[in-house]
Amino acid sequence: MRAAVSLLALTVLAAGCGFGGNGQSDRKSTMNLQQGAERADAILQETLAAVQPELKWNHGPGSDAGCTKGVAGAATGTGSAKRLISILTIVSEQRRGALLGVIERDWKSRGYTITNVNESQKFPAIYASTPDGYILTVKVGGEGQFFLNAATPCLTDSGVQQPTSKPNTPDRKGEYPVRPDVQDEFWSATTPVPSGS
Repeated sequence: MRAAVSLLALTVLAAGCGFGGNGQSDRKSTMNLQQGAERADAILQETLAAVQPELKWNHGPGSDAGCTKGVAGAATGTGSAKRLISILTIVSEQRRGALLGVIERDWKSRGYTITNVNESQKFPAIYASTPDGYILTVKVGGEGQFFLNAATPCLTDSGVQQPTSKPNTPDRKGEYPVRPDVQDEFWSATTPVPSGS
């Protein structure tokens, strides 16, 4: 399972390298990969802050990979990093659309472009890009669990440290992903969202 998650993360990073949100693929950046990862962390924290009542969360496994170009996959001296947040609040099926809507509206209000929406009943997702080339995803996975992802554009390669933002839940032991286990009076309710909320 871990290998599959890692492979998926690397595939997404490789696919994401070399293009930005607004055709800025060849724009030179003075930012290195560590700084980019910090910016990705900040975007995810801004997204979490826009959701009320507060969601309980923890860091998921991040990853980074070198960016390549051309058929031969020549190294470019740049890399892309991915950050992931696992939501541990139980979000009921009846409230999932509301949470997706809150996040989509927040991203739009920040000037981010919604690039795709997967309207699957079981595994919906929203994809977005920022003006500076970060790729964002909110998706619903197994057991209705929400995941937030932010991937950097290709930046000057450097070492990447773990996120410094402190989760609001204790670290869970066991295989990834650890499923949601925190009840919330609003998000876990099994009734539709009241009109006007």
